[in-house]
Amino acid sequence: MITMPQFRVLQPENVSQAVEFLAKHKNLRVLAGGSDLVVNLRNKLFTPEYVLDIKGIKDLQGIKENQDHFSIGTLTTLTEISQNPFIKEIYPVLAKAAGLVAGPNIRNMGTIGGNICLDTRCYWYNQSYFWRKSCNFCLKKDGDICHVAPGGKYCWAAYSGDTAPALLTLDASIKIANPKGEKTLALKDFFVMDGIKKYNLESNEIITEILIPKASAGLQGVYKKFRIRDSVDYPLAGVAIAGKVDKEGNCQKISVALTAVNPAPVLVTEITDLLVGKKLTDDLVEKSVELARKTAKPMKTTLSTMPYRRHMIGVFVKQGLEEILK
Repeated sequence: MITMPQFRVLQPENVSQAVEFLAKHKNLRVLAGGSDLVVNLRNKLFTPEYVLDIKGIKDLQGIKENQDHFSIGTLTTLTEISQNPFIKEIYPVLAKAAGLVAGPNIRNMGTIGGNICLDTRCYWYNQSYFWRKSCNFCLKKDGDICHVAPGGKYCWAAYSGDTAPALLTLDASIKIANPKGEKTLALKDFFVMDGIKKYNLESNEIITEILIPKASAGLQGVYKKFRIRDSVDYPLAGVAIAGKVDKEGNCQKISVALTAVNPAPVLVTEITDLLVGKKLTDDLVEKSVELARKTAKPMKTTLSTMPYRRHMIGVFVKQGLEEILK
């Protein structure tokens, strides 16, 4: 029988109290929607002494308009984001990405903050304790070897969040609370290309808001993902694209971000440099496809083949660019 490890639940009333708990207790995990954490707890991937249940903090919920940006509380559910008429109109790439996370039940529970902070995934890691023990564990948990790349000491577990690449194309930032107060960090600087470390977030810090600039409002957007089962699975390859053309049909702005094919979501900035100020041609599409495929570095973290995942990245980039810029 797969059971949960024993832990104590802490329920802060506000952000300040949550930060106090984070600073006081080192062996702790944060619970928002729980759609990822609970499964990992059952698989004994985490055995925390404390679980910080932040669901009751009202200040971390909802979508608000500010002077130069829109704010989304970190506990806002994926269903609310995907179905919000305002988000669908001005930030369609985010609404589409949120609407493709798993199935309805998960989207009803899962939060935008939890999806951004999704743990990296790997075929050798996301298994039961008994399965992992039979393989002598792995570098990410309890072992000393990466089964994906046995010759090195680098974890290649893949980041598989859907909303982060969409937010990257919108030039989003995040607000982080810590014992000293608050700080704002560009989302592109939040992620670390390391399957173990994953984020630039200290143990006494918590994400409170996602900030999307009004300058990104109104961009056309698409999000495309490859997965085995359309209603359940994490992406094995995903592409988010946001951009627009001027009256003459020239690319005025374009951003392309990838997920599930690297240890972190990543912007393909070379495509922006290539396309801005130009009309989309077949030649530019093919060059963009190659740039995306070079950026994608899928490893054997799933049962799907690496060449096919890279191929699908190219397919999605081509489809997305043609939808937005033609």
